[in-house]
Amino acid sequence: MGQENNGIAALLSETSIQQEIRLACSRGPVRLWRNNSGSLPDPRTGRYVRFGVGSPGGSDLIGYRRVTVTPEMVGTEIAVFAAVEVKAARGKATEQQKAFIEHIRNAGGIAGVARSVDEAKSILLN
Repeated sequence: MGQENNGIAALLSETSIQQEIRLACSRGPVRLWRNNSGSLPDPRTGRYVRFGVGSPGGSDLIGYRRVTVTPEMVGTEIAVFAAVEVKAARGKATEQQKAFIEHIRNAGGIAGVARSVDEAKSILLN
């Protein structure tokens, strides 16, 4: 799909957009994985155990972008943590999701909300 117009984007589900972003953006210097999060009961204790990076509020897609360090910084490549919260056309990030994105940005990572592949590429490659 790639560069869909706003009419088509409005019809796509969040899951479809997420899959499209993950496949289209996990090339070159970027690698993204689905960050499944939630909670399940421990069968031994019955207590709920949370899972997922940054749960609750962790972004849907997490990964890294390879960055070449300047010669003044030794000239090696480093991986920069990246998080993409995927939303359908009318979806809104929760306060916890916004806080997670802000935390990643404040720590020097790359993070944002995307509703399309183009928006995800803008977050990850700019």
